[in-house]
Amino acid sequence: MPFALFPLWISLKTAFVATIFAAIAGIFIAGWMFGYQGKGKGFIDGIFTLPLVLPPTVVGFLLLLLLGRNSPVGAFLQKLGIVLIFSWPAAVIAASVVAFPLMYKTVLGAFNQVDRNLIDCARTLGASEFRIFWQILLPLAWPGVVGGTILAFARALGEFGATLMLAGSIPGKTQTMPIAIFLAAEAGKMREALIWTLAMIFIAVFAIAAINRWSSSRTFARSRLAIRLGRWLCIVEHFVEHRVLRVDRRSEQDSTRLMEWDEKPQLQIDIQKKLTGFILNNQFETDNKPLGILGASGSGKSMTLRCIAGLETPTEGRIVLNGRVLFDSRAKIDLPSRSRRIGFVFQNYALFPHMRVARNIGFGLQDLAKEERQFRVRKYIQLMQLEGLEWRYPGELSGGQQQRVALARALATAPEALLFDEPLSALDSFLRSHIEQLLIEVFSTYQGATLFVTHKLEEAYRVCDRLLVLSDGRVITSGRKQDIFEHPPTLTVAKLTECKNLSRVRSMDRQWVEALDWNCALEVVEPCPPTVQYLGIRAHHLVFFPTLEGRERALKNVFPCWLSKKSETQHRMTLYLRLHSPTKQAIDYHLQAEVFKEKWEELKNWSFPWYIHLDPLRLILMEKD
Repeated sequence: MPFALFPLWISLKTAFVATIFAAIAGIFIAGWMFGYQGKGKGFIDGIFTLPLVLPPTVVGFLLLLLLGRNSPVGAFLQKLGIVLIFSWPAAVIAASVVAFPLMYKTVLGAFNQVDRNLIDCARTLGASEFRIFWQILLPLAWPGVVGGTILAFARALGEFGATLMLAGSIPGKTQTMPIAIFLAAEAGKMREALIWTLAMIFIAVFAIAAINRWSSSRTFARSRLAIRLGRWLCIVEHFVEHRVLRVDRRSEQDSTRLMEWDEKPQLQIDIQKKLTGFILNNQFETDNKPLGILGASGSGKSMTLRCIAGLETPTEGRIVLNGRVLFDSRAKIDLPSRSRRIGFVFQNYALFPHMRVARNIGFGLQDLAKEERQFRVRKYIQLMQLEGLEWRYPGELSGGQQQRVALARALATAPEALLFDEPLSALDSFLRSHIEQLLIEVFSTYQGATLFVTHKLEEAYRVCDRLLVLSDGRVITSGRKQDIFEHPPTLTVAKLTECKNLSRVRSMDRQWVEALDWNCALEVVEPCPPTVQYLGIRAHHLVFFPTLEGRERALKNVFPCWLSKKSETQHRMTLYLRLHSPTKQAIDYHLQAEVFKEKWEELKNWSFPWYIHLDPLRLILMEKD
């Protein structure tokens, strides 16, 4: 009997069709599972993965029970004149079911590797979940999608047990290569079995090589094919959103359109959210003057911004922007991020890596006419001094350039509020100074509410007029930056505003306190209330004298001091000082003083002891938190 090639053609045909079904189902179900946050996610994932861990014969038997003639599905199909069992479509179904889990898990893993900030950023720019899936998630995860497709094809090609149970072994109809290998080996035709085995190995090696080629080549998202795919998906997205969903989009736009600011812009926050370790409990208001939010890491700064932007949901409370309710737990109002008209500049900028600068800036302008969209993009490219960079990808830009693109993108949508989540933390000193000046210029003309989160006092002080200080999820003080800096009300605020000299105190009378950690009595200007427990003075407020002569003798709060150690930066010296007696160890000191190097050149020539003046006007009295 001549050697028949029909198992090869049946296998290739079956695997090809099954891969199409598995790929379509795997991509969309993985996309759904990526965004699913409901109950039973692990159980649902286990159901989708089950064919991967069950023996193929068990999968085939379950399919036989589901689709057989005695099953409800099989009986219904038989009435329609459709018989699946022992047919080529049954072989396709079996191969699709066993190939699906590989496709699903590979694609879901690729989706999970996409930076979540990119997804969140797209939401704040007004993108629907449909658009995010097609234009952000899928292009960035495409190498994983291709890898999963190849693995699914290889699995479908090698399927044996489920196919044999459901489709049988009909020569020229359902007999695939794995079944041909089994039958040839059982009949003692080892040469024929070897030929089919080598063919299977060759196809498998080819598939692995294809995966390696994709993983080692440049990112698909930057290729011409991706750009063409992105354009095609834009057309599809435009049709679905602006034709099929026209009514929903129109009503949503009417309810969230940008207000004409006849009155002063205002953002009102009163929210609570349960977090690990503490409860975020914030109540504050702000207008069009930039508000700096200061706090240590983990104090709730970023979470506050995410709640305002709709990226996180508070446990309870209310958020109102320019009279428009964004969130109200009692009224069951929770506008999605895309409807809040809030610009968000992320710490890592969250630029879409597969889009050029111009497309990044115009991403949130999808609903505008083409001419208006192009005008807006050109306007903000010029404003942010990005001319000549329009066709570069984010990976080809410096940190400062990326920051300016992120700011241009946020401003281009004309948001009613701007939120900055530590936007300068990734920049070096030179770029930070340049971007700070740019922000100050932008804030001077921007009419909306602005929140600027940072853990660095100097940034907030230079950029913002007012400060709000968070600790353990609650506001511990707010007001003019000068007031908070000069008169921090509590120990925590003093530490967050970088007061380096702090001591416990005991009240002696209304004008005198004992600094317990400095071992000295100090006169204070303001009457000392009984609730005061700490005292501080900033490092640059210490005054030095070489001797106590003349008018220095009449000054209060002057003490001899000795230098324990010093450290320097390019402009300043930090001096660690011990009061009353010389130091024995470098770590044994009471106070830190900061002086410019010109002053240090004078001080270092003085003989010890120096005399240090703790000006009563500069002393800070504080309560415990």
